[in-house]
Amino acid sequence: MDTKVDGYQIRKWIEFFEEANSNETGIDADGLPIAKFGVGAIIKNPYAGKFSQELSLLTEPSKGLGEAFGERLLRAANGYAVVSYGKSCIVGVNGEYEHGNACLTTAFADPVRKAIGGGQSWIPSTGKIGGPGTAIDIPLAHKDALYVRSHYDTVTVSAHDAPRADEILVLFAGASRGRLHARLGGLDEADVTGKDGLR
Repeated sequence: MDTKVDGYQIRKWIEFFEEANSNETGIDADGLPIAKFGVGAIIKNPYAGKFSQELSLLTEPSKGLGEAFGERLLRAANGYAVVSYGKSCIVGVNGEYEHGNACLTTAFADPVRKAIGGGQSWIPSTGKIGGPGTAIDIPLAHKDALYVRSHYDTVTVSAHDAPRADEILVLFAGASRGRLHARLGGLDEADVTGKDGLR
């Protein structure tokens, strides 16, 4: 199932989910638990081992990949709302970091936004070169206002067998709320609305 999405050859999908009922010092959640979840696709890199000025084999089909990610992210959320989000990539050692970025453009991101009910804020992103088992931190921020400080968070992900040298691991993560017991001030989530994420 889903071995191909438009022009991408997908070897494997991964999904993850966690739910925390208390913080790191054991204090019960201030309200609902926080769920963190995500989706990854291990795709064949058509540019592995060679330089190409244009990267259309990765950019042009990325809308379809975003649609598939949106559907799977909702499933991975297990009924929780997607309140914050982030994206990332790990490119196998025969590729370039630019190859991973080519999979994460607006064409990829907009269908994910649509699936989760919108998102006014730009999506924070990270990426790196690495081999199988390489871990990466996916940064999270509020989907409607980047400056809601309580929602700055991280999800760390790895795949034991990816990426191989000629692969790219594309990742998208989300969370259901801000950090448990966030207490550093700043813009409150209740202030979020409108085009720029601000009232």
